[in-house]
Amino acid sequence: MGKKQGKDLNSSKDFIELEGEVLELLPSATFKILLASGHEILAHLSGKMRMNKIRLLPGDRVKIEMSPYDLTKGRITYRL
Repeated sequence: MGKKQGKDLNSSKDFIELEGEVLELLPSATFKILLASGHEILAHLSGKMRMNKIRLLPGDRVKIEMSPYDLTKGRITYRL
């Protein structure tokens, strides 16, 4: 058997990357983020940030990945 042909589901091309600022800490490692465009979204920490115990405080600048299908939620991938 050969490899499956087709699109990789974990491809980084499927996400929109944006920058924002942490406004508020919510339960379950969820954060309210203000994007540069002025929109507010909810975002959670990525697994690698949880494993490395990266802490976020209100006012921190972060990089966010968002799905093009749901523009109200995202995943925090990097603290700037």
